[in-house]
Amino acid sequence: MPQDPTERRVVVTGVPRRTRRTSGYYRPRTEIDEQTTLGHTYVRSLMRSQLRTALTVFTVLVLLVGPLPLVFLAMPDSAGLEWVALGFGIYPPLVLLARWHVRRAERNERDFVRLVEDR
Repeated sequence: MPQDPTERRVVVTGVPRRTRRTSGYYRPRTEIDEQTTLGHTYVRSLMRSQLRTALTVFTVLVLLVGPLPLVFLAMPDSAGLEWVALGFGIYPPLVLLARWHVRRAERNERDFVRLVEDR
């Protein structure tokens, strides 16, 4: 028997009732977002590596710039030599040190993201 054209079948779609179980699936990003102990450990490891990088740069900076006042006191009054020492002796190492610090900090962050995203 043919169906009456006024009677139509209606399809209702909605949210799937079954969800995939993710038991055993490890998500570090979720651990960080939910601020669990493991997530705190991940963030703390990133902060430690960034702090280690900053302290290394600070130590090199102190060793590079710290003795300058003593060197300038030991030199006779020659203002031109002091400016040359500051401009050509200190400035290039400072630029290289800053460049190293930025590259190292970005590498730490890349490693952290790779750790969190890969699993």
